[in-house]
Amino acid sequence: MRNSCFSNIPLSILEQTQKHPCYSVEVHQQFAVMHLPVAPTCNIQCNYCNRSFDCINENRPGVTSENLTPALAIENYRGVKGKIAELDVVGIAGPGDALADWQQTKETIEQIKKIDPDIVFCLSTNGLLLAKYAPEIVQLGIHHVTVTINAVNPVIGAQIYKFVLYEGMKYEGLEAAQLLYKQQLAGIEYLADHGVLIKINVVMLKGINDQHIPDVVKKMKELGAFIINIIPLIPAPGSSFAENPQVSEQEINEMRKRCQLGRQQVRDCGQCRVDKVG
Repeated sequence: MRNSCFSNIPLSILEQTQKHPCYSVEVHQQFAVMHLPVAPTCNIQCNYCNRSFDCINENRPGVTSENLTPALAIENYRGVKGKIAELDVVGIAGPGDALADWQQTKETIEQIKKIDPDIVFCLSTNGLLLAKYAPEIVQLGIHHVTVTINAVNPVIGAQIYKFVLYEGMKYEGLEAAQLLYKQQLAGIEYLADHGVLIKINVVMLKGINDQHIPDVVKKMKELGAFIINIIPLIPAPGSSFAENPQVSEQEINEMRKRCQLGRQQVRDCGQCRVDKVG
């Protein structure tokens, strides 16, 4: 079990967290975040996901008005930074997976660091390639990583993930869920051991993983996760779970309370688009 007091995390990184609205509730109105959609490729198919583009009426993860090259992302960053002095955080969350397009993600981060070495970076990933790229994440100086983990029991995971694409092979069902979970664990363990602050997103799916979430949170606490974000399903048109019932706000809040377990809980996540600014 990892040290629950985060003694391996430098004070400078904890101070960075005080600028990050997704990690610190107190600073939501003080600092701005810019998400750069430079990673369109995804390597898994979640049954609740349908990545749509250029839909201004949809406000959910996986949605963007356009995919950016690193060059365009940097140009956009310069423009926004010139208008919003409080912009202190840059996130890469898709619209696919930040690690599935790692070279584009990496190039974007490297170039922005040259412009603004004090900017705080965060990545969002499904974790399939986390073990592979964890050393590079640490080397790049990325101190905030969000991993979506909806199950620690592959039998439940097999109901959530349609398939996984890994090293040129397509995996389905239980095999896909087992592979994904194995890679997630290895990556999280490495990052936690190297002082990276890990936020765990869990999508609460009624009748599928809703009673399993305490097990997820318990395991992530053991691995050293910094903060837990339990979020409701947003039905995505065209997805396998498009007609699945949503959990109520009361059910979400009760689950968050049940899963405190000594870990911080995000309670006001906006489930942002991957091109959010502000």
